[in-house]
Amino acid sequence: MATTKDDTGTVLLCSECFVDEGLRIDAYKHGLDKEGECPKCRSPNGRKLTKDQVEALAWRFFVSGTTVRGHYGGAPIIQFNEHHYGKGDISPSPWLKEDIKLIEDAARIGFFNYGPRLWMVGEVEPLKNLEDPAKRSQVIARVLNEYPERTLAKDSAFYRLRIAPGRPANPGEYDSPPTELAGKGRLDSVGFPVLYGSQDIDICIHECRATAEDEIFVATLKTERDMRLLDLTNVLKEDVTEFESLDMAIHMLFLARAHSYEISRAIALSARAAGFDGVIYPSFFSLIRTGGRPFETAYGLSLRRFHRQSEEYGRAFTIPNFALFGRPLENLSVRMHCINRVILTQIGYQGHFGPVAY
Repeated sequence: MATTKDDTGTVLLCSECFVDEGLRIDAYKHGLDKEGECPKCRSPNGRKLTKDQVEALAWRFFVSGTTVRGHYGGAPIIQFNEHHYGKGDISPSPWLKEDIKLIEDAARIGFFNYGPRLWMVGEVEPLKNLEDPAKRSQVIARVLNEYPERTLAKDSAFYRLRIAPGRPANPGEYDSPPTELAGKGRLDSVGFPVLYGSQDIDICIHECRATAEDEIFVATLKTERDMRLLDLTNVLKEDVTEFESLDMAIHMLFLARAHSYEISRAIALSARAAGFDGVIYPSFFSLIRTGGRPFETAYGLSLRRFHRQSEEYGRAFTIPNFALFGRPLENLSVRMHCINRVILTQIGYQGHFGPVAY
C-alpha cells in the first residue's frame, strides 16, 4: 500500500533519475516541485522524491501496476518490503534494472514475486458456496438476514440514463425494459425487469458505456413513496477471516464481470420474494470513479475488513446504484421529474504505469 507523502523529508531522487518512461512520468506527476539539483543525478529540472515518495512510486508502478484480476478477486504479482532489501528476485525488462536498483537503495527495500493469500483470488467460502447451485440458497438467506434494510425516502431523486431512446421525450422510455427483454443485466432476469439508476450521473455514463458519438439522455426520477431496499453496499462487521467472510464474498461478486450475473440475479429474486422494492448495490465502476484500488491489503490482511475505520473506508471507494424491481414508472412508485439531453464536452483519463516483465 502507498505511504503518505512527507514534504519535509530529505530529497533522495528525482524524476530525471529514471530511464523507464512510465516511472519518469509517474515520478514527475507525484514528486515535489523544489528548486535545486537532485542529489543523485544532479538535474535541476526533475520533481524531487523523498523516501516516502519513492516507496509510493514503487507501490504504484510495481504493486498496483502488476495487479491481475481473476475470475473473482485479484492480486499483485510483485510486492516489496524492507526485509527483502538486497535479496530482490524479480526479472525485469533490461531498461528497468538500473531504475530498480535506484529505488531499492533509496528506500532500502527489495522487490519480490508475491504469493498472495488465496482469499485474494476468490478462495472465500461463502463465495464458493454462491457459485454452487446446491448451496447458493443458504448463503442468500444469510445475505437477506445480515445485510441491512435502507429506506429510499419519498421524493428522493436519482438518475436513469438512456442512449438513443426511440422517443427521448416520452417518460416511458426511462422505465425498466419491457418484461420480454429482461435478463441481460446484472440483476434482472427473464420475466423480471429491473430499473437501474444512480445518484451519480458520471456513473450512469460509465454503466451505459456511453461515447462521445452517442445521443445521450438522462431522466431525473423521484420516488412517490418510501421504498424498502436491501443495502448490499454495507460493510459487514464479522469476527471471521477473509476466507470465511460474507462481506468479502459480496464485495468480490459486484466487482466481477458477467460470469457473476447468475448469482446476483438469484439474490435480486430472493430480495423481491422477501418483500423488498429493490436493492442498493456497488457499481462495477466504483473503483474507476473513486480512484480506489481493488483488494488492498497490509501484511496480507484486507484493509476493507481490518482498517480502523472500515465502514468509512468501504464507503469512500463504493458508488451505490439502485435496482428497483418491476416497472416503477408504470406502477406509479416512481415519477418523472424531468428529462435532459447530455452533451459530453470533455473526457479525461487518470492512471499510472506498470512493468511488462517480472
